[in-house]
Amino acid sequence: MRSVAEHQRVVAGLITARDPVDVAVGDALGLVLAADVVAPLALPGFDNSAMDGYAVIAEDVADATEDQPVELPVAEDIPAGRTDALVLAPGTAHRIMTGAPLPTGATAVVPVEATNGSTETVSIRTSVTPGQHVRRAGEDVTAGTTVLRAGQVLTPAALGLIAALGLGSVEVIPRQRVLVMSTGSELVASGTPLQPGQIYESNAVMLAAAVRDAGADVVTSSMTEDDVDLFRAELQEHARDADLVITTGGVSAGAYEVVKDSLRAEVDFVKVAMQPGMPQGSGVVWGTPIVTLPGNPVSALVSFEVFIREPLRAAMGLPRPGRPHLSANLAEPLTSPRGRRQFRRGVLGGLEDRSGATTVTSYGPPASHHLRWLASADCLLEIDEDVTELPAGSPVQVWDLS
Repeated sequence: MRSVAEHQRVVAGLITARDPVDVAVGDALGLVLAADVVAPLALPGFDNSAMDGYAVIAEDVADATEDQPVELPVAEDIPAGRTDALVLAPGTAHRIMTGAPLPTGATAVVPVEATNGSTETVSIRTSVTPGQHVRRAGEDVTAGTTVLRAGQVLTPAALGLIAALGLGSVEVIPRQRVLVMSTGSELVASGTPLQPGQIYESNAVMLAAAVRDAGADVVTSSMTEDDVDLFRAELQEHARDADLVITTGGVSAGAYEVVKDSLRAEVDFVKVAMQPGMPQGSGVVWGTPIVTLPGNPVSALVSFEVFIREPLRAAMGLPRPGRPHLSANLAEPLTSPRGRRQFRRGVLGGLEDRSGATTVTSYGPPASHHLRWLASADCLLEIDEDVTELPAGSPVQVWDLS
């Protein structure tokens, strides 16, 4: 039997990063930079007003007060976007809007609230100091500065900066493209009337959502019957467009195990010393890595968490690719099968016990078909292979799923 750690290494070795690509800035949210971003220009690109008000020479209004305002003729009106070069003559003012270019000669801006707002002769009721309410060229970014580093995740603010620098595209590590396939002749799509012995397909929906939640793209999500020819035809049609194939079902030891029957030459089918999720497989089909997961829903999703999620995120350069691990104290006693690393659904208590540690409670039965409990759990309890009993209060490793 293969250990969990060994199978993690095997799967991680299959999932590799794609070559960097240029994408439009509007499509880059959440992707990781593949190269530094160097500013081709300064921000701001010119001295401009930080306020709606009046561009002045500070000395001209040095004596202005509420009781004795200074009056200046308004020589120009400067809205944001005006492009002609203007010069402010001593003893005059230019009405100016936020973001508009400061005229040559102006040293400060008086906020409109401290004036009478006139467009002909403005009455200014406050003094200003040189540079007040002025945004200087380059005070945010100077040309040639590295503003973002390779490895950074592109956030809305980062994309705003890139766009402000006039860059229409950016070099990123692209998302992994994942094909998800669910197998079983008993499966039918939701909305279809069930016949005796049939169940609604849920694994492909669940795993496709897990893939997207991890930051990757889903090429397609499909289900096939337990027919070798049909399965191979569906797999071959889509595998070449994917960076990774994930199947669920058809890998156990019984009859009608379509994945195992179809891919014996390409996939190494093994038993992993874990519960749930013992039957696993990995290999390469038509040049694309494939990971085959069990068909029971809890086994499938736990297997994705344990083997696929972290290397998938790592291949996209995402920081902290793995789930956070923490230690918590059991709120109740537990038993676990010897020789199997057990992953139990759990709920973090949010409270501290007498030792000051976070508490965790096992949630629901351990069997792999109890999906309801996993849907409400916020963590997985990881119990080592050689542990069979854990009394209440025992420390246990927890995977935080929240």
